[in-house]
Amino acid sequence: MERTEINSLIRWKKSTRRKPLIIRGARQVGKTWLMKEFARTEYEQTIYINFESSKHLKNIFKEDFDIERIITALQIETGIIFKPKNTLIIFDEIQEAPEAITSLKYFYETVPEYHIISAGSLLGVALNKHTSFPVGKVEFLDLYPLSFIEFLVAIGQKKLVLLLESKNWELIKTFKQKFIQFLRYYYYIGGMPEAVYSFSINNDFGEVRNIQKEILLAYEQDFSKHAPVEIVPRIRMVWNSIPAQLAKENKKFIYGLIKEGARAKNFEMAITWLIDCGLIHKINRVTKPAIPLKAYIDFSAFKLFLVDIGLLAAMGNIDIKTLLEGNTIFEEFKGAITEQFVLQQMLYTKNFDIFYWSAERSNAEIDFLIQHKGNAIPVEVKAEENLQAKSLKVFCQKYNPEISIRTSMSDFRKQNWLTNLPLYAISELQNLSSQ
Repeated sequence: MERTEINSLIRWKKSTRRKPLIIRGARQVGKTWLMKEFARTEYEQTIYINFESSKHLKNIFKEDFDIERIITALQIETGIIFKPKNTLIIFDEIQEAPEAITSLKYFYETVPEYHIISAGSLLGVALNKHTSFPVGKVEFLDLYPLSFIEFLVAIGQKKLVLLLESKNWELIKTFKQKFIQFLRYYYYIGGMPEAVYSFSINNDFGEVRNIQKEILLAYEQDFSKHAPVEIVPRIRMVWNSIPAQLAKENKKFIYGLIKEGARAKNFEMAITWLIDCGLIHKINRVTKPAIPLKAYIDFSAFKLFLVDIGLLAAMGNIDIKTLLEGNTIFEEFKGAITEQFVLQQMLYTKNFDIFYWSAERSNAEIDFLIQHKGNAIPVEVKAEENLQAKSLKVFCQKYNPEISIRTSMSDFRKQNWLTNLPLYAISELQNLSSQ
């Protein structure tokens, strides 16, 4: 399996300003695999420490932050003599050893020649609680589930990826049905590495759903195991409400859908916990498409999306026949699936600040409003080939943006006031927005 973030790690390795790296991401998005694969391909030797399975190693960091003593202890434990430039040190599940997080500062200040990567499934929660975090002494890399492009490569469709990258839209149109077929597969399978790998080997949608259910169960167990006991019921309520929230025509998060009379103050901590775990993404409304968009955030209005489109399909119990064949019952929720898909691909590029826009006194709403290279770019999402984009037209007439994007199942076309980008080619959005 290929992950494009390997390239980010190679750039980190070569950087003259390299600092210890922390990889953030939800459980089971492939952090451990990525670190080990990077070590295998780029280093002579690896020091791998997992603080969850080797709990006694926490004690090495509790006495003090004498880095020479810590290195000696790690060498005794692993039986490996460190070669700074040819050894990758991996601290996995580092949230289990808060002092090890603090030690990253001293590794950077004392022995910057050492290459150190760390990761953890609930790292976001740990970092928010951590009082002596090494601010300015570490770098971050966010890891998400496989993108649609990575998914195509994983299932043996690299030629289709190269075709997309060529931007030969006439030839791309020739293979439209293939792209749509695999896009629908991705809607069901998603990007969780275990699910994708299983499908690439067995081509079994039933096994994929079993894996997704296991992952969802593991997440639910994390709620009880790691969250403050007083907010666990509220975490479950928020989590389980998301499919219903996204199935609405207006996907703004409504507390009343969780339970009657629910208020923001009762659920803010639960939402924050899920965000810190990387399990959900919060997309805020902005009141005005001006740069910087962050200056116009409406903190009271937002949408919540899941970490992965396949997990959303599993939570909604969408069967493969419904997804691939489509029917009127599925139409409404498919809009939610498609919006989840577009967000997931945009997050993966890491080049956009992502929000949404809605008018104060009308139904006009832009699914996503992204900031990229000084532009505020509206992105309208359509699940099918329906090219009615009334909200986008209202937005463009009012604000006259330089670039407007509609993404749908329709073919690529560039008009005076908008560009239609096929959903299966959404990875090209960052290139269009740079033109």
